[in-house]
Amino acid sequence: MCGITGFISRGIVDPQHVCRRMTDAISHRGPDDAGVWVDSDVGIALGHRRLAILDVSPAGHQPMSSAGGRFQIAYNGEIYNHLEIRRELESKLGGVAWRSRSDTETLLVAIETWGANATLRKCVGMFAIAVWDRLRRRLLLARDRFGEKPLYYGRLGSHFVFGSELKALRLHPGFDETIDRDSVALFLRHCYIPEPRTIYQHVNKLPPATILEVDERGQAGSLEHYWHVTDAIDAARERPFAGGDGEAVDRLEGLLDTSIGLQTIADVPVGAFLSGGIDSSLVVALMQRQGAAKTRTFTIGFSEKAYDESSHARAVALHLGTEHTELVVTPAQAMEVIPQLPSLYDEPFGDSSQIPTYLVSKLAREHVTVSLSGDAGDELFGGYTRYGIARQLHAGLRRIPDPLLARIPNMIRSRSPEWWDRYLRLAAPILPRRWEGARLGNKMYRLAELMVKSPWELYHGLVSHWSQPDRVVIGCEGAESPVRELMSQPSALSYAEQMMYWDLLSYLPGDILVKVDRAAMAVGLETRVPMLDHRIVEFAWSLPLHLKVRAGQGKWILRQLLNRYVPRELTDRPKTGFGIPIGSWLRGPLRDWAEALLDQGRMRGEGVLEPALIRQRWLEHLSGNHDWGTLIWEVLMFQAWMEGKDERPAAVMAAVST
Repeated sequence: MCGITGFISRGIVDPQHVCRRMTDAISHRGPDDAGVWVDSDVGIALGHRRLAILDVSPAGHQPMSSAGGRFQIAYNGEIYNHLEIRRELESKLGGVAWRSRSDTETLLVAIETWGANATLRKCVGMFAIAVWDRLRRRLLLARDRFGEKPLYYGRLGSHFVFGSELKALRLHPGFDETIDRDSVALFLRHCYIPEPRTIYQHVNKLPPATILEVDERGQAGSLEHYWHVTDAIDAARERPFAGGDGEAVDRLEGLLDTSIGLQTIADVPVGAFLSGGIDSSLVVALMQRQGAAKTRTFTIGFSEKAYDESSHARAVALHLGTEHTELVVTPAQAMEVIPQLPSLYDEPFGDSSQIPTYLVSKLAREHVTVSLSGDAGDELFGGYTRYGIARQLHAGLRRIPDPLLARIPNMIRSRSPEWWDRYLRLAAPILPRRWEGARLGNKMYRLAELMVKSPWELYHGLVSHWSQPDRVVIGCEGAESPVRELMSQPSALSYAEQMMYWDLLSYLPGDILVKVDRAAMAVGLETRVPMLDHRIVEFAWSLPLHLKVRAGQGKWILRQLLNRYVPRELTDRPKTGFGIPIGSWLRGPLRDWAEALLDQGRMRGEGVLEPALIRQRWLEHLSGNHDWGTLIWEVLMFQAWMEGKDERPAAVMAAVST
């Protein structure tokens, strides 16, 4: 795991100096080594920060040149099957005089032999790659299939810049910090900024599974997909899995064994996050079975019992016999992370589980350099509770006549949330027990937003936070969410499968993978996601839905496999997520901090957010009659980002020619 950056710029007095400053800005991604390569004749520079995982010797130094000197590469990630690719290259070329044991060199020889597109289709891994072809005078940028590794790029006047994080791009003297207000609105809706957008008007995220070619003048061509999940799903569904339940579990076990075996290859210590839930427990169980030594596992707990899962993780670790480390975090320790968040994430990011993710990454980094996670199990095997909620709601709404359905939202809103709380408490004996103590009035108002028959609109409503963000952002033009483009999908999917597909292409790369990458790389920890081996993804989509969701419960096949290694009673409990009590903290220890950022005069002066609407939500939250904790947190993350966005060292400006 590393960090990369660079540019194609004419007229820079000292490109070496500029690139080094950009590279140093992401030193946390690679504390072990740094390198810069510049071709002043073209004005191209590549920068690299190294976290040494494979071949930790100086032979793995980057940027790295191909043996013949045609290609220069700066690369972030891991190609798990690079030894297999080496063997194929040796067979094709009649032997290769390797200079290192690194997967970086494997990539160089493969690209030189097969070209970029064919090489990337052979790769099993996670990566962001920048390759300069000195013969064709072209820069090639590429990203892994699911977006595990980040890559930003932009055309800034006459300059083309790219990098693993925005903080590197911001140190280029030509950087344009104009905020994209439509992106602010999308952030308030989704709690992250969906790709390809970023918070800046002139910078994009490179989409997963794509290649971008840029000429020597910094002009970018069209994006080219070397793999597409839609094609993979269509192919999988043309060859559906035809075996029985036990055969499906056996097949999944074999695929996960292979993936975990590849992803535990490293020349540094490897461990795993363990929450005690289905996904992480399964990854750890298979790691422990494969390894000669005890697997190192890590979890954090909270003093607030409603948010503490450490006892569950401890029980699983004890049963499996791992070398387990846990840390119980106090509210004060968790809140110490908050001032770092704008810098860690570079653009507004509102998933508050970023805090425990950072803390468990920091804990793991004290003992290992690589940690495996159980991410992607929900998207692939139907684990999110909203899938069941949406399916039932959609079925019910379809039975309501359109004229009545159109009136129901106004009927709900004709009464206050407090009125609904009082009224529905009278019905408490017939309501589900999980609703005891819930703010049912808020749920009624939320339901009013979801009274739609369109499957897409219902899903979009469920994943929306601020339902009308264009009213909150001043000057927003109401841009269509990039997520809506995912309406084009493989054919003949059930509604649950449609939602899984939308999440796989939006929520997973936009929220989950971003959260983990930035939190872990802030402390120099590489994270790996065994379930995102594309062969597991393709297998998951070949399965009939009843092998994923059965009796209203998701991840059926994962549960059956886990039961082979861990007793069901240790993991069979409702899904809780990785949350923190952000709502109560905002009414308590975080109140003064929040008040300062939500000051109406301050927001009015910044001219981005509508102060009155936000103030109304804030006062309603403080009153305790509404729980707007998630919505307020997102506004606070934007305000905190605004507060720190102008901290760009001025010295770099001297490097640009006048």
